[in-house]
Amino acid sequence: MKVTVFGATGVVGRALLPLLTSDHELVAVSRSDHVREEGVRWLEGDAGSAADVARAVDGADVVYYLVHSLGRRDFERQDRVAAENVAAVCEDARVKQIVYLGGLGDDEPAASPHLRSRRETGQRLSAGAVPVTTLRAAMIVGKGSAAFETIVALVDRLPAMITPSWVSTPTQPIGLNDVCRYLAGVCGLQPAFGESFDAGGPEVMTYRRMMERIAVLRGRRPWIVEVPVLTPRLSSLWLHLVTPVGASVARPLIEGLKSPTIAREERLRTLVPFEPTSFDVAARSAFEG
Repeated sequence: MKVTVFGATGVVGRALLPLLTSDHELVAVSRSDHVREEGVRWLEGDAGSAADVARAVDGADVVYYLVHSLGRRDFERQDRVAAENVAAVCEDARVKQIVYLGGLGDDEPAASPHLRSRRETGQRLSAGAVPVTTLRAAMIVGKGSAAFETIVALVDRLPAMITPSWVSTPTQPIGLNDVCRYLAGVCGLQPAFGESFDAGGPEVMTYRRMMERIAVLRGRRPWIVEVPVLTPRLSSLWLHLVTPVGASVARPLIEGLKSPTIAREERLRTLVPFEPTSFDVAARSAFEG
């Protein structure tokens, strides 16, 4: 099949490409020029441009949508416009399937703007005639994942942490390799057309427990104290001071951490079966790059 991947230079996109090259004719789309590599045809383009999308999906059977505008001031509008554009052009091009990676927790009543944007993106993609397969994941444990790298930086840089109450929120992180195996596994898979699946890792934990697990792996013993007074704005500024993540990215992420992100069903494990990777193994792999 011919497969087009939007967001191909992101953390997930880069890890997904090798899983698709052996079985499919692959087109990878990036906003900037990219060096040639075997098995992949790179195109420079933007999901917000109808002309760029039409060129990228010409003849495509499956389109992966791994795009987000997190970090931009108007990320919600940009995500909405890009999703509407891709859905319309894919319909005109008679694409058979769109695969979208969304976020767990996006259906919570108090979902953050970032999670609401993830939900709306999925809705805009599904508004067209092309069936959409949506995978909803929590934090992705992998090198370059903004949320994971933030947690690691906190553990590495602070011997003691006064943390907001979101550290007690439960989550179900998933390894980068695992989420990519799921994404590759639903490519062209008829039972997945028009369906939404929760993609969770094998363990549920709080963010505090995640910090403690990472600390053990890094040979550290940080002192963690929870306080209820850090607002999302103060939390994002705090992260900006002690981690590599900028405030424009940190604040939407932090606002999303207050919502539980736990898989409510496991149909995907039956549809694309494999032994899931433990948190510790996925984290060690991320540390090694």
